[in-house]
Order: sequence, then structure tokens, then C-alpha cells
Amino acid sequence: MKGGRIAKVFYRINQYIKAPQLRVVDDHAVQIGVLTKEEALARAQAAGLDLVEVAPNANPPVAKIINFAKFKYQLKQKTASSKKGSRSQDIKEIRLTPFIAANDFNVRLNKATDFLKQGNKVRLVVKFVGRQITHPEFGHNLLAKATEKLSELATVESPPNLRGKLLMTILTPTKK
Repeated sequence: MKGGRIAKVFYRINQYIKAPQLRVVDDHAVQIGVLTKEEALARAQAAGLDLVEVAPNANPPVAKIINFAKFKYQLKQKTASSKKGSRSQDIKEIRLTPFIAANDFNVRLNKATDFLKQGNKVRLVVKFVGRQITHPEFGHNLLAKATEKLSELATVESPPNLRGKLLMTILTPTKK
């Protein structure tokens, strides 16, 4: 993958295969054995299928007797199923201030609850403005209150830590 794009893989088929000897596998994944290119092509044509070089770097290269359209479809299905299984987990950020109003606090906690129910991690950030940084205990109290209210849905991944004027903690959704 380069620049966010998936690299295209080209497969040599039929007469475009260059190797003189091939390890041949049929369309049911049964190994036929090592054959010459001509013998393998003859078997593929007799079955009405294509000869596709699937592992050109092997010694001898591996070729499969299969319909090329079916082969491409199977590859597409395999990549789709691998993407489906690896759903990325986003970190959603909720910003608070040390002296936040009660309703604003509850609205932000409801949003955090939604994110956790969707399976995303939540970063709670308390931003200190001006001289508020002289009392970081207000931020710690606020985060403790928030993590306590979200304790049914999440566990604390990283405890609150102060970075400059930001006090942060990360919550991970609990497995159901």
C-alpha cells in the first residue's frame, strides 16, 4: 500500500507464464505435481479452464488450473472478509473545562456514552484556561466524576495525566 492505495497484483495466465516447470494445483486445491508448462496448459485447456501463476517467486512457481474470473472473485472476497474483520477503533475526544455547568457536563457524558456504545475509545480532556491551571485538582475531580458515571460502559485505559494545560484520560469500552 502506497499513499493509501492498494497495490494491484498482476497474475500471468496461460501462454504468458514464463517458467518452464510449474507446480500445478487444480481448482479444488488438490496438488497435481510438477509439470512442464506445456503439460499444464494442455490440462487446463482440456478442462476448459485457465492456468494462473499464483506464486511466481516459489521454486518451481505455483500455478493453479481455475477460471480466471472465478479466481479474481475469490481474491476480492478474501480481501473484503479481511477488511470486515478488522474494524478500526477510533478515539473520540470530549472536551471539558474545570468549571463546566452541570447540564453541559451531562450532555458531554451522554455523547461519550454514545461513542462507547459504538465501540470507540473516548479521550476525556479538561482544558485549563488562564489561571485555572493553578488548581488542577478541579480537573482531577471532574475526570473522577466522569469516569465514575461511565464505569458501567468503560474502563480507564490511561489514568489522568497533565500535559501542558490539558488534563487527559482515555476510556476503553468494556466487552459485553
